[in-house]
Amino acid sequence: FFCAILPNRSSIEWIEEPKKRNGRGGRELELTPFPLQARLTARGFHLLLWILQPESQEAKQNRQDRRFLDRSSHFTTRKDMRVGPCLTLISGLFLRVSFPAMMIAFCMLCRSSKHVVRALSVVRPTVRTLATGLKNPALLDIDSKIGANGAGTYTVENPANGEVIADVPIMGGEAAQLAIANAQTALEAWRDGTTGIQRGSLLRSWSSLLNENAQDIATIMTLESGKPLKEALAEVAYARSFLDYYAGEAVRPSSAGGGFMVPTPFSKASDGSPKGQIMVMQQAIGVVGVITPWNFPAAMIARNVGPALAAGCAAVVKPSELTPLTALAMEKLAIEAGIPENILQMVTPDTASTPDVGTEICTNPIVRQLSFTGSTAVGKRLTEQCSSTMKRVSMELGGNAPFIIFEDADIGQAVDAAVVSKFRNAGQTCVCADRFLVHESVREEFVERFAAKARALSLGFGMDEETDVGPLISADACARVEEKVREAVNMGATCLVGGERTTELGSHFFQPTVLTNVPMDSKIWATETFGPVAAICSFSSDEEALSIANDSPVGLAGYFCTKDLSRAFHFANQLECGLVGVNEGVISTSSAPFGGVKESGMGREGSPIGISEYLETKYVFFNV
Repeated sequence: FFCAILPNRSSIEWIEEPKKRNGRGGRELELTPFPLQARLTARGFHLLLWILQPESQEAKQNRQDRRFLDRSSHFTTRKDMRVGPCLTLISGLFLRVSFPAMMIAFCMLCRSSKHVVRALSVVRPTVRTLATGLKNPALLDIDSKIGANGAGTYTVENPANGEVIADVPIMGGEAAQLAIANAQTALEAWRDGTTGIQRGSLLRSWSSLLNENAQDIATIMTLESGKPLKEALAEVAYARSFLDYYAGEAVRPSSAGGGFMVPTPFSKASDGSPKGQIMVMQQAIGVVGVITPWNFPAAMIARNVGPALAAGCAAVVKPSELTPLTALAMEKLAIEAGIPENILQMVTPDTASTPDVGTEICTNPIVRQLSFTGSTAVGKRLTEQCSSTMKRVSMELGGNAPFIIFEDADIGQAVDAAVVSKFRNAGQTCVCADRFLVHESVREEFVERFAAKARALSLGFGMDEETDVGPLISADACARVEEKVREAVNMGATCLVGGERTTELGSHFFQPTVLTNVPMDSKIWATETFGPVAAICSFSSDEEALSIANDSPVGLAGYFCTKDLSRAFHFANQLECGLVGVNEGVISTSSAPFGGVKESGMGREGSPIGISEYLETKYVFFNV
């Protein structure tokens, strides 16, 4: 009867997942709640049953592994509980009304009662349903976009459990073409009708709104990307730092409207006196295209759109089809901050229409610059397409970062830096350490301490505050990592930690893994992993370490640990990569340039150099 009266029963599916093992080998279960009324109703009803009828000894012994709510949305109770039909009817009707104060009290009791499961994961079939779980549901109010587009919708899934969390409008090549045309129409008023101070003020307002809605943005990000909530919150702060930084850059001489003057080299034929004046000015490049990845869905938008808007450009952004919700929420806040709608536009294709959108952005002559963050293979294709209109391109592509531990390193510091560099975002970052080179004299100590840290990491669902490592973005990504690990072990590598999927959590979870004695011709060593796997080899000399570290077609980031200042300067100079961390594993910041060498791309993001990607330099000679 309770199931029959539960509101919106057809749109809610309760799912239980193991959280962690308890002392007796059982598992504590958690259930995640959306919408709010369903959460409070289920929790309150469960607690009421517990109060009215204490569980038997047998039920108490097995409660952690018992399924309370099955995948068909049916509500079940412990078999040994007996509640009369009348009591069930009265309880159901009472809870159907759901007095908010009473339910909140129940919810608070549930959090402290060991007899009641907490909430962990529920299907949200539409954006509107997902939005009901946010403090600011308007962040995902995109019904107008869906209606106006007319091309249907595609589903966004939670990589932690594969469940659908939202429907997003499919915006293909024609939608991208329209967005570009609208951007061109709005460009003149934005570029020529606003000052750097005004544009900077709008960027600060956008940053402020991101801060006010940080918890909601982080929640959206975690649900669609899988990353731990604490990392998602840190990414929101990282994204804000770019908006704040380029709000300041907007008024500096290095921005649009700035420039410099130089003495003229010309002279008058009559008397040899100086003739004319040379002036160099910076101008906004125009409409820019931005294609961002799924692993940092907020920060990569801010890192590219921030300097573009500060310079006076208009931006058409294609976020990853795997994580469009964060982008749509950021667009909503940008408009609320006062940035004109057509100056920043999100185009959300599905997987099938993504190539059409990419082609439109790359070949449309209105777009004068493309900024892309993604794989090297895709970056090469986009660069080739952009050549047809001679666009400027900024490419932030793949890496395969070395992490070198010298014999004089502080091993504790090195281990801490290595862990955060390797396992942040489950190893799904382009700058994370992949190849660990450890001097043979400290190899045993480093490996032992590093493996212990990796073993202690908590693998789980991103919304669980205890989680250190979340799921990989897809089952295919998990399979690729698994294949590389299996190949390395078959070639002679030793697996000290992890090495396989955690099937009890789902098909997207791969254990934090440490491999030693990894062959250098294995795929796990020679190519970017994009997973929580550390591949370790040893070296005996500085020359050997440098040779191995530079033996890669890519060169984005590199790290090493040493106390020797002379060695530090030498290796920082000799490593073939665009970013170098010395005794540190996470070094990205808005105030420093970010970018790679070799096949890791071209151009730089962040710092004063970052805004120059969106500026044209014009030389004017005045003979007056």
